[in-house]
Amino acid sequence: MSSAITIKSASEILLMRRANSIVAGALNLVMQHVRPGVSTKELDAIAEDFAKKNGAIPAFKGYRGYPACLCVSINEQVVHGIPSRKVVVQDGDIVSVDFGVSFKGFYGDAALSILVGSQQDENKKKLLQVTRHSLLLGIEQVRAGNRVSDISDAIQSYVESNRFHVVKQFVGHGIGSKLHEAPEVPNYKRPGRSPRLVPGMVLAIEPMVNVGTSDVVVLKDGWTVITSDRSNSAHFEHSVLVTEGEPEILSEAINSQSF
Repeated sequence: MSSAITIKSASEILLMRRANSIVAGALNLVMQHVRPGVSTKELDAIAEDFAKKNGAIPAFKGYRGYPACLCVSINEQVVHGIPSRKVVVQDGDIVSVDFGVSFKGFYGDAALSILVGSQQDENKKKLLQVTRHSLLLGIEQVRAGNRVSDISDAIQSYVESNRFHVVKQFVGHGIGSKLHEAPEVPNYKRPGRSPRLVPGMVLAIEPMVNVGTSDVVVLKDGWTVITSDRSNSAHFEHSVLVTEGEPEILSEAINSQSF
């Protein structure tokens, strides 16, 4: 991760709006195909094709050796699930999809979780609703003069008030000409003073919320993160611009029914 917080110029923000609109379009298309029987590799191909047709480069493929364009994480998988022809979506699954692109040198990044099929388990629905709303509460704190910790505190307080757990091993991040930039944006409040928000900063805010524990482990593939107790997890993410006034969600074009 880049160590310096970068402030984006007006022209750079325009490129990031476009990058994030491509991410949103890809995720919208992927969601239309998430149904029982589809393989996660098929979903990966859909996202890659959409990005390339829109003049963008998938950001994750080859990043630190990651072998795919899309992250698809199911049920107890928190993040970084590697698409595979052998992994097929089942009725009742929680499917989390995370996608990023580079457009003319600037990045977009977003994620969401959906509950598949007819088996609308109320506990799973609540997990998704709480995770999604925690992101929106975090975004409300993206205002000039606030600190990163205000985002973290809003997310953690809401999640824990609903008796779920925020993942602490993985965090959100700044984004710009690099996929991961400073500052880190944890989903829990850390001790000490965090960076103050100023106009032109762009943050990828991404609560990862587990049912049973905040603890996670990484599988032998070196990527797939699962809950240590195999309980369900959900993940939502937006890239958000700090302005002089209201926060601007650059990836807001993701289907409103999912957010």
